[in-house]
Amino acid sequence: MTKKVRVRFAPSPTGPLHIGGVRTALFNYLFAKKHGGDFILRIEDTDQNRYVEGAEDYIIKSLNWCGIPFDEGIGKDKGYGPYRQSERKELYKQYANKLIENGWAYYAFDTAESLDALRAENEAKGETFIYNWHNRNQLANSLTLSKEEVTQRIENGDDFVIRFKAPQDETLHMNDSIRGAIKIDTNILDDKVLFKSDGMPTYHLANIVDDHLMEITHVIRGEEWLPSMALHVLLYRAFGWQAPKFAHLPLILKPTGKGKLSKRDGDKLGFPVFPLAWKDPKTNDVSRGYKEDGYLPEAVVNFLAFLGWNPGTEQELFTLEELVQAFELERVHKAGARFDPEKTKWFNHHYLQEKSNTDLALEFQHILAEKNIVTDFNIEEIVGLIKERATFVQDFWELSNYFFEAPQTYDAKAAKKQWKAQTPEIMTQLTQVLNDITDFSSANTEAVVKDWLQKEGLGFGQVMPPFRLALVGEMKGPHLFDITAILGKDETISRINKAVQMLNF
Repeated sequence: MTKKVRVRFAPSPTGPLHIGGVRTALFNYLFAKKHGGDFILRIEDTDQNRYVEGAEDYIIKSLNWCGIPFDEGIGKDKGYGPYRQSERKELYKQYANKLIENGWAYYAFDTAESLDALRAENEAKGETFIYNWHNRNQLANSLTLSKEEVTQRIENGDDFVIRFKAPQDETLHMNDSIRGAIKIDTNILDDKVLFKSDGMPTYHLANIVDDHLMEITHVIRGEEWLPSMALHVLLYRAFGWQAPKFAHLPLILKPTGKGKLSKRDGDKLGFPVFPLAWKDPKTNDVSRGYKEDGYLPEAVVNFLAFLGWNPGTEQELFTLEELVQAFELERVHKAGARFDPEKTKWFNHHYLQEKSNTDLALEFQHILAEKNIVTDFNIEEIVGLIKERATFVQDFWELSNYFFEAPQTYDAKAAKKQWKAQTPEIMTQLTQVLNDITDFSSANTEAVVKDWLQKEGLGFGQVMPPFRLALVGEMKGPHLFDITAILGKDETISRINKAVQMLNF
């Protein structure tokens, strides 16, 4: 019988969640949903010195905002909790002891000073110090000390660590769902610390024990954990457990394609690298977030999916449901994925167009309120006219400010080109034509004005550009008669008269 797919996203609460972490969470989520499985959130907080207040809450809020909430975890216990490693620490000692009992681990009492001296000695010879098979039998550990001496040292409260006993002279064969077959010579592995005398496990032990007890079937994580894969596979073997399937995701690279994307790159080039804004509790520095910068969660999810994965087709726009159906680990690339800030804007532009004018109008109302703009205009209608040119809701003001504030100045270049000697007279005639219109709808006003142009033998170029300049102040905006329909007859005529006065040179 096939086991139910269970995957986990296991961040450390040491600060805000980088989009690389969000991408890892997303790929886990997509894989779980594709296979009818569970997506679990586990907080790996064994390193209490690096714990940052508020980081755990930030992680949960980020996943929820992206639309990829966890099925199981803190506040959603499904019988495998607790889901914070700091609340599971009593578990780990017994598993560390099991490894000692079956010969896969040992107590090591080497002091930091003695290890530093050995490192310096090796460096002087141009060598690297590795604590493993070639020197462990000459160092202060339970492999060289008597059982009585080990017991005495522990009872005396001597500092110790429990190290894994990496095998000697073996070629370890492993498989990664993305990278394929991997071979490692175990002679190059060091005897990693699994447990410390302060009662806390290291990441390696806690990670394996938790994945086993939580019945994790697939470990999908970042490339930076690839060097740890051999140790983790060996730990499963040492415990006599079946290892999950592993998949290591490629790095997200800087826009230049060289090196891992960092917060500094975002600060330098003007884009966020965190899903939500983050205020550092120690410095009060605020880092930008995609949400606060005006990105839609659908756009963030879509562009993150394409950082290291592709569907094998030309399709680029995917809803979350479509991503679930299309996602395959085998289609994830080995090579790093270059981050393209402009592409993220392209995705956002698309999803902005997909949003209803009603929803966008509500968001735009907040911007208008901040500017103390009170209006009777139909905001939904205005949004419908301008959103095609917008990438973010924040762009709406720049694209529509002329609706709410009559021009005080006129673009000099446009005025020089469009406002001729005869323009004031033509514009005055136009106001008379507009004044006689009863139905000031876009279509009717356009029909009446075009009819007048034909009768008077006037060209479009003589009337429409200066008409737009009078209403908007520059040569921008949607269809001219859609603007007049919203402004209304009185405001339209008022603006033309004002332009005639100010541009009469």
